[in-house]
Amino acid sequence: MHEMSITQSVVDAVVARLGEASVSCVRLEIGRLSGVVPDSVRFCFDVLCSGTSLDGARLEIEEPSGRARCRDCGAEFTLDDFILLCPCTSANVEVLAGRELRITSVEVV
Repeated sequence: MHEMSITQSVVDAVVARLGEASVSCVRLEIGRLSGVVPDSVRFCFDVLCSGTSLDGARLEIEEPSGRARCRDCGAEFTLDDFILLCPCTSANVEVLAGRELRITSVEVV
């Protein structure tokens, strides 16, 4: 499960940046095309925060949809899964958004 190592990196980054400051909330953006399962990150977060300055912190995850542009017809459209097909049925698409994986903010008590 790569979500464990991703979540460990998030926890490590917050602790490295804020030290022992008590954290009350961490907000992440995990795009629907990132390949990361938000529910797995939530589970891992609770486990990995135990005994750190993030112990008891809330985790809020925004899951933006994917966006793509068809290279054949020029249409822009949204994607919520990995089936990269334009409504015109072309698979010649460029993914514009939805692969995000970032810490957007951290609240300190």
